[in-house]
Amino acid sequence: MLILKKVDPVYPEKARKKRIEGTVLLAATITKNGDIADLTVVSGNRLLAQAAVDAVKQWKYRPYFFRGQPVEVETQVEVNFALARKGERILRVT
Repeated sequence: MLILKKVDPVYPEKARKKRIEGTVLLAATITKNGDIADLTVVSGNRLLAQAAVDAVKQWKYRPYFFRGQPVEVETQVEVNFALARKGERILRVT
């Protein structure tokens, strides 16, 4: 999948204070024009989930084609939250 626009989530302050890290797994549909639709949380910490949803809703993909026509595609997206270690950024998104 080719992501044209990727917005990093904002690490929720409550999760940061509690030192919560982890992966949020989202199920999504990529529409015929490359937008995200039908985004739902499959798993992950509830304190991180909304930040992941808010960011991924803004992502844009190159449309997928089948037999020359754009098609909707169902996929899963992992958003990984990791607190900073010395010399690292505060979060990583994959």
